[in-house]
Amino acid sequence: MSKLPTKPEILDWISENPTLTSKRDISKAFGIKGAARIDLKRLLKELEAEGHLQKRKKTYQDPDRLPPVSVLQMLAPNKDGDLFARPLEWHGEGVEPIVLYVPRPSDPALGEGDRILARLQVVHEEDHNYEARLIRSIGTSPRKVVGIFRKGAEGGRIMPIDKGNDKEWLVPSDATGGAKDGELVEAEQAGPKGRMGLPKARIVMRLGDPTEPRAVSLIAIHQHGIPDDFPQNVLEEADSMKPAGLAGRTDLRDMPLVTIDPSDARDHDDAVYAQADEDPNNKGGHIVWVAIADVSHYVRPGSRLDNEARKRGNSSYFPDRVVPMLPDRLSGDLCSLHEGVPRACLAVRMVLDADGNKLSHEFLRGLMRSPASLNYQEVQAAMDGAPNERTEELIHPVIRPLYAAYAALKSARERRQPLDLDLPERKIVLGEDGKVTSVDFTERLDAHKMIEEFMVLANVAAAETLIAKDTPLLFRVHEEPPVDKLDSLRETAQSAGLILAKGQVLKTRHLNKLLHDAAGTEEAELINLSTLRSMTQAYYSPKNFGHFGLALMNYAHFTSPIRRYSDLIVHRALITAHGWGDDGLSPVDIETLETTSQHISDTERRSMMAERDTTDRYLAAFLSDRMGAEFTGRISGIAKFGVFVKLDETGADGLVPISTLGNEYFDFDREAGTLMGTKTGRIIGLGMRAKVKLIEAAPVTGGIAFEMLELEGDEMERGSGGRMRRGYGRGRSKSGPSPRRKATKSKIKTAKTKRKVSRKRK
Repeated sequence: MSKLPTKPEILDWISENPTLTSKRDISKAFGIKGAARIDLKRLLKELEAEGHLQKRKKTYQDPDRLPPVSVLQMLAPNKDGDLFARPLEWHGEGVEPIVLYVPRPSDPALGEGDRILARLQVVHEEDHNYEARLIRSIGTSPRKVVGIFRKGAEGGRIMPIDKGNDKEWLVPSDATGGAKDGELVEAEQAGPKGRMGLPKARIVMRLGDPTEPRAVSLIAIHQHGIPDDFPQNVLEEADSMKPAGLAGRTDLRDMPLVTIDPSDARDHDDAVYAQADEDPNNKGGHIVWVAIADVSHYVRPGSRLDNEARKRGNSSYFPDRVVPMLPDRLSGDLCSLHEGVPRACLAVRMVLDADGNKLSHEFLRGLMRSPASLNYQEVQAAMDGAPNERTEELIHPVIRPLYAAYAALKSARERRQPLDLDLPERKIVLGEDGKVTSVDFTERLDAHKMIEEFMVLANVAAAETLIAKDTPLLFRVHEEPPVDKLDSLRETAQSAGLILAKGQVLKTRHLNKLLHDAAGTEEAELINLSTLRSMTQAYYSPKNFGHFGLALMNYAHFTSPIRRYSDLIVHRALITAHGWGDDGLSPVDIETLETTSQHISDTERRSMMAERDTTDRYLAAFLSDRMGAEFTGRISGIAKFGVFVKLDETGADGLVPISTLGNEYFDFDREAGTLMGTKTGRIIGLGMRAKVKLIEAAPVTGGIAFEMLELEGDEMERGSGGRMRRGYGRGRSKSGPSPRRKATKSKIKTAKTKRKVSRKRK
C-alpha cells in the first residue's frame, strides 16, 4: 500500500498493534516509502497536536489506552472476590481504565498493594476495560511503617517501636492524616528514599494511644501485616451459611465424642472417644475415634471465604485477642463442635493393639453431637479422683477408656522415641483492664499429652490414607538438623560434661539420651534450649521428607482446619480420595500446592514472630514497675554487644550491654559462642547462672536491659564498663592470646580439623 493512510486508519492500526507503534513500523505496515514518509510524519504530528496520540521516546500510542505491557498495583478483592488492579502508567485525561487480573493456576497469591508487570488485553466488558495476565511480580506496596508520631513545627516524625531500631521517618505537614502527638500510627513510605536526610512517610492509619494495654497486640498485628479485619463480602458469605444436615453422612450423634480444650477456648474443632476393642483377635486392644469439624463443607475452593482463609494462612493468637483465619460465624459457631449441637465432621476410627500399635484405620464423613465440652483441668481432676458435676457421669464410659488408650499409645511413643524437649510454656495472664497480672508457666497434664497423642495418630492416618489413594496433599515436614548445628550442640554438651554420640545416623533417641542425661542437673535448661536451637524449622510441602522431631515418616496436619489452611487442604484431599462430594480438591488447589505450601509456611512464621513480639512487650510492661529490682536467671544468648539473660521468674529475655559487664575489654568468639575478658580471662557462655538488676523496660518496643551483678555466684567487677576490642572480635588481643584463650582456640582448631577429615571420608 503506497497511498497515504487516513488519520482514522492510523489510529485503528495503533490500537490493533500496540507493540508496533514506531514511525518505522507504521511506514512498513502501510507500504510508505521515500518522500511519502515526510507526509506520514506530518500526519503523526497533527494527531499528536490534536491529542489523539502521545509520543513516548520513538513510539506513538493512544494516551487513552494502556501499554500492552504495564505495571499494575493490586487492589482489594471486590464483593464477588474478583481481583482488580490500577495502572501505574496511566497518562490519559479520561477516566482511569479498570483492569481485571486473571490469574493462572500457577501464579503466586497476590495481595492488596502488590505490584506486578502484566500483559494486557483490551476487552469490552461491563465492569472492566482490560484483562491482565501476570508476567512477574515486581514488589509489594510501599513499605509499611508502624511507630509513634511526634508532632513538629512542619509535619512531624515517626519514632520506631522495634527493638534495636533507631530509624526515624519524616512526615510532611500534608501527610499527617490528622494524627495527634504521641499517637500510634501506621504509615507508608512516600516516594523513593533519598541519599540525604530522613526518609519520608505518609500516615495512612491512626491506631490510638500506644500506652493502652490492649494496643500491645495491635502493634504486632500491624507491624507484621497480619490481616485483622474481614472484608464485608467475606462476612456476608459466612453469614449466609446454614448448618449441614445428615444427607450423605454417617450418623455419629449417639457416640459420646467429647471436646477437651483449654478452659478459655472459644472454638472446639476436635472431639475424641475411646473404647475397648471387643474383637477376640485383638485382646487388650482399643478403638480410638477422632472427629474434626468439617470446615470444607462451608469453605469451598475458590470462594471468597477460601481466598481470605488462604491469604491469612492460619489464626494468630495473642494474650488479649485472636486474629482468626475464618469469621466467627464459622470458627465460633458452625465449625465449632459445641456441646449438644449437631455438627458436621470428618472422623477417623483407629484400631490399636494392646501395645499402642495402630492396626487399621477408617475415615468417615459424619454428623456428631458432643455430650460435653470439657477442659484439661477438669478431665485430669476427674481421672485423679476429684470429678465435678460435669465429669462425674462421664468417668467410666468416656474418661477412663480415653486414658486406657493413651496408656497404650505412651508405650508406642516410648518405642518410637520422638524428640522429648522439656521447655516450659509461658502464659501471659491479663486482668479486666488489659494489664498483665502475672506470668504463669503452663502445667503439662496427662490430659494435654493424651489429646496430643490422639491428634498425632489422626494426622498419621490422614497422611497414610492419602498416600495409599495417590491423592495430592500437604505434608508437615521437619528435616533433621544440619551438620554445623549438630557440631555446635555437641560442643555445648561436652562443655557441660555430657556426650552426644557421633559417627552414626542421627536419631531422635540419641538426642533424647542427651536430654535424659541432663535432666535434674544445672545444665538441663541449657541442653534443652541448645537442642531446640539445633533444630530446623518445620514447614509445609507437597513432597514428603518425613518429620524428624516426631520420628514419623508420614505426617500431615488434619486436626485443626478452623485455624490452619493446611488442614483444610488435607480435608479436601480426603473428600476427593473417598468421593464424598464436589467440595474436595479443586484443579486449582492441586496445581498451586507448591505455592500454597510456601505461602502458609510464611504466614505461620509471620504469626510466630508477631506472637513473640507481643509477649516481649507484655513482659516489658509487667516489669516496668520494678525498675532496680534484682532477678536470677541464665544466660540464653551471646552477642558481640552483650549477653542475653532469661529470668527464672517470668522467662523474660533481656540484654546485658557489654558496657556493664566489668572494667575490662571482651573478645567475642562467634564460633564458640563466648565472650572472654582480656584482663581476668573470665569466659561467659550459654547456660551460666546470673543475677541481674533491671535498668530498663520499654513496653512500646519490648526492650529489656539488665546490669550484671553476679555470674555463677561470683560478684562481677564494676568500673567504667566493658567493651569489645575494636578489630578483635574473633578472639585476638593486642598482647596476644592468654594461655586460657590458647587452649580454647586449640580445641576449636582440633574440632575443625576433625570435621574436615570426617567430611573427606564421607
